[in-house]
Amino acid sequence: MSELKGILFDFNGVLLWDSHLHDISWRRFAENLGRKTISDEEMKHIHGRTNRGCLEYFLDRELSDEEVKKYGNNKESIYRQLCLERPDEFKLAPGAIKFLNYLKTHGSTFTIATSSEINNLKFFFEHLDLAKWFDFNLVAHDDGTIEGKPAPDLYLSAAEKLGLDPSTCLVIEDARSGIKAAHNARVGKIIALGPQERHSELAKIEGVNQTIVDFYDLLEDTSALWKG
Repeated sequence: MSELKGILFDFNGVLLWDSHLHDISWRRFAENLGRKTISDEEMKHIHGRTNRGCLEYFLDRELSDEEVKKYGNNKESIYRQLCLERPDEFKLAPGAIKFLNYLKTHGSTFTIATSSEINNLKFFFEHLDLAKWFDFNLVAHDDGTIEGKPAPDLYLSAAEKLGLDPSTCLVIEDARSGIKAAHNARVGKIIALGPQERHSELAKIEGVNQTIVDFYDLLEDTSALWKG
């Protein structure tokens, strides 16, 4: 295995534990369209995907670029308002700040590969002070043209922005589609993040090298971080 040189973070569900806020906003969005209630199983289907993928799944048809923008803005406005209404929930994941500070102090190379669209990304940078650790221009995101996870495109783009070969990158992910995307990108190592009760499930996904509960787990032994 190649020497690991950089870290690619998924964002939603990894650095920001906001899956429940997205679930609520998708359900409210669907209700506004007069759609039936979205099941928990359907929610699992969309986690980690781009807005186009989610919208076309829920509306059960292909959408034009204009429709994706219109419906996507509607849903994300609901989501951002929820974040602002719940400041105790809208914060970086346990141990994330300490871990990012550690990486910054040690001159590590890292960025974000996220299915979030540009308005949400700007919102996160503004309200979560992400510029302390990340260069906005090096973040790979859903720009409306890139194929979403489980396609490898986001992780390939993130590695390219860092000037690294994907095989030298470590990915931290929580969603099955994201883990598949990282594996399809042939990254050097995949760490799956989730509650302890999901670890046996996560460990069985092809490509996963390690499972963690939160970033405190990584801080316990930073020397192991760069080992495959």
